[in-house]
Amino acid sequence: MFEIEVERIFHASHALQLPDGSLEPVHAHHWRVTAVVAAEKLDAMSCVMDFHRLEKLLDDAIEPWHDQHLNDVPPFAGSINPSAERVAEQIALAVAGHLPQRVHLERVTVTEATGCRATWRAQ
Repeated sequence: MFEIEVERIFHASHALQLPDGSLEPVHAHHWRVTAVVAAEKLDAMSCVMDFHRLEKLLDDAIEPWHDQHLNDVPPFAGSINPSAERVAEQIALAVAGHLPQRVHLERVTVTEATGCRATWRAQ
């Protein structure tokens, strides 16, 4: 098994809805996103896939959120609490369907602050 990993950063604010229905104070992060894909065999160029193609998929997933308030933009607006865990999940959903057939998404990790990470993993 082989893996490659790419990383991107976007800036956005959010405010989590607390169990009592109130919102925590709005605050912003420089969200660091890491995506890891894997394949059992390498392609004709001896690669899992093109790094630039994976970077583009990640860029496409996060671009609508850059410099936005996550609570106000899809898919979070009104339906999904914009936790780091859900941000990772939504990025995974956006990227997974666009990978080459023999490549699969292993995990997406979102770091919202130094030492604070959430990871979505393939089952």
